[in-house]
Amino acid sequence: METFEYINHDFPWFFAGISFIFGAIVGSFLNVCIYRIPEERSVVSPGSTCACGEPIPFYHNIPILSWLLLRGKAACCGASFSVRYPGIELLTACLFLWAWLIYTPLVALVGMLFIAFLICATFIDLDHMIIPDRFSIGGMVIGVLLSFAVPGLHGFEGLWLGAAIQSVVSSIIGALIGSGLVYWIAVLGEIVFRKPAMGEGDVKFVGFIGAFCGWQGAIFAMFGGAFVGSVILLPILLAGHLFGGKKEPEPVVEEADCEEDLQFGAQVPFGPMLAVAGLIYFLGFSQYVDAYFAEFASFFFGA
Repeated sequence: METFEYINHDFPWFFAGISFIFGAIVGSFLNVCIYRIPEERSVVSPGSTCACGEPIPFYHNIPILSWLLLRGKAACCGASFSVRYPGIELLTACLFLWAWLIYTPLVALVGMLFIAFLICATFIDLDHMIIPDRFSIGGMVIGVLLSFAVPGLHGFEGLWLGAAIQSVVSSIIGALIGSGLVYWIAVLGEIVFRKPAMGEGDVKFVGFIGAFCGWQGAIFAMFGGAFVGSVILLPILLAGHLFGGKKEPEPVVEEADCEEDLQFGAQVPFGPMLAVAGLIYFLGFSQYVDAYFAEFASFFFGA
């Protein structure tokens, strides 16, 4: 630890650079997870292959750089690779660096796992309108366990055992309040609109965010996610209304077919918006949100 503190103090860019590189490598792995997990395939084997079936050698699989050097095309057949691959690698690298710069090393490492889960769940939800339980329920359990091991995740310090107990209690409360809040909002939404307002995956996903961020983070993710969704979706829907022109009458289809054909505007994944709000809270906005809730409690309850 003395060596680590010496290097981190005198050469702060060294571990910051490592966190960025580590994030890019993890981002490359997340690309595999995003593609394979919904298909229930192993994320370990076989190794990465091109669309033509050729294995991708390691020197053509360097995060971010390989895509740039190859100009977004496969070396074996010239097929184009989506810009999303280096985009996710760069996004993960930047968020890992951000976490390293604002937190202590242990909390930053836990935060990197939290960020990786958020990114994976976000893009799977965008692609398939699902959030796998391994990220929501599994992430919730992992969040509670890591809260006990690293009390600083919830801001508790002092004697380890006492701080660990306080931290794990905060994590459990966050998971329960987060999932419970979304559940009842979904129930009320279904009563008012006479159709499901949110999926069960969203309920569990906010519980996962609460396990890592506490009840304040869970509430902020819920309402902050709704705000993010409004900011993103309203301009898109308005533009579609203004420039979409007249639509041809849609053919009558069977009910089963309607469930398979997801139309943008009829069903929109809420998970990515929850994830963005959770990231905003975790990566610096928590102090303002926590201060607001503390002032709110003091005003109404004198606490």
